[in-house]
Amino acid sequence: QVQFVESGGGLVQPGGSLRLSCVASGFTFSMHAMSWYRQAPGKERELVATIGSSGGSTNYADSVKGRFTISRDNVKNSVYLQMNSLKPEDTAVYYCYGRHYWGQGTQVTVSS
Repeated sequence: QVQFVESGGGLVQPGGSLRLSCVASGFTFSMHAMSWYRQAPGKERELVATIGSSGGSTNYADSVKGRFTISRDNVKNSVYLQMNSLKPEDTAVYYCYGRHYWGQGTQVTVSS
């Protein structure tokens, strides 16, 4: 069955960095686009970034452009989200998404 295991969340001060990882299994990872979403308390889940199956194309929400970078390793069946210059408004649960399946989420808290 399709499964995603996310890691890398935590507490970080404003201006800091975190790198989220998502390891996929149960499908041919290299054939599918992957995305990261996030959901802050009291808000709807929103798309953060998407990467094409080969990694050649990426798209970002305007709110994270220039600060976040999505990447993937098709040998390791993994997708990553490098988050720099973090702001308190980036606080949310971050979810890995692909092939219509969701990961369990990892909490990111940006606070001093």
